[in-house]
Amino acid sequence: MRICPNCGKPLEVQDQIGRQEICPHCRSDLHCCLNCQLYDEYAQNKCREPSADWVGDRGKNNFCEYFRFQESSTRDRQFREREEARAKLEGLFKKKTS
Repeated sequence: MRICPNCGKPLEVQDQIGRQEICPHCRSDLHCCLNCQLYDEYAQNKCREPSADWVGDRGKNNFCEYFRFQESSTRDRQFREREEARAKLEGLFKKKTS
């Protein structure tokens, strides 16, 4: 199963993702770096494919021919970690009511 990198909801996508496909839940672009198996924050151009062109906005659709849709197991874990971190931060800065 695949999930949206923005909202974390499951997607009913089985085949290749088209360049202009969007998430039916949050309307974010699906053919984007953030949803690619090759995306790596610490790699050159933030991509493990050395021939890939620079992409300015990693969350928007692009023309990358190396795009491979990220499988959900890794994204699920990353989404859960992000949500847990957000909840911890909100807990730290929440005003106490007396």
